[in-house]
Amino acid sequence: MPPTNPARRRALTDAAIELLASSGAHGLTHRAVEKEAGLPVGTASNYFRSREALLVAAAERIVELHHADTDRAIEQPATLVDLLTESLLTAATTLRNRYLAIFELQLEAVRRPLLASALAGLQDTSLQITAGHHDRFGLAIPREKIPALIALYGGALFTLVTAPPGSVSRDVVQDVVQAIVHGCAPHDADPKSVRQDRHT
Repeated sequence: MPPTNPARRRALTDAAIELLASSGAHGLTHRAVEKEAGLPVGTASNYFRSREALLVAAAERIVELHHADTDRAIEQPATLVDLLTESLLTAATTLRNRYLAIFELQLEAVRRPLLASALAGLQDTSLQITAGHHDRFGLAIPREKIPALIALYGGALFTLVTAPPGSVSRDVVQDVVQAIVHGCAPHDADPKSVRQDRHT
């Protein structure tokens, strides 16, 4: 049975996330994780017997962090545009390494069913949260457009997170969000119904 020290396990998985962001999936090894976490040789293999187990653990840790951040975000009063703008801006700046790690894991998951299963929580959360926002804001965006909204958000997320550091501003992100929300709203919708007043 692997060790059950939660703090040490988190240290290893957090180090794995940083390595995924800085060195890519191919740079993720047990020894590299130990070095990044400042832990003795052999520690990572005691917790994660294989490289795939290490990848899955990193994915599970990201899902855990993502859920916690999402829960905090939806407690704050905001319009949909404000919420999406803050989400994308934070992803491209403060949490850039985490999202770079997510992209690395998503590519690996194409070939690893166990990893894909671990990452499924991110997609499930996106659907649930977006549907919840739909009800909360009384949006004119039809529910059948929610998958399109998520797809557009995902494309914007990749573009902004992989942009050169320092090149992403709030104005740039808000322009992108305006285009996403307008693109999913019916053409005859009252702009007030999707709360698009950028200057409030």
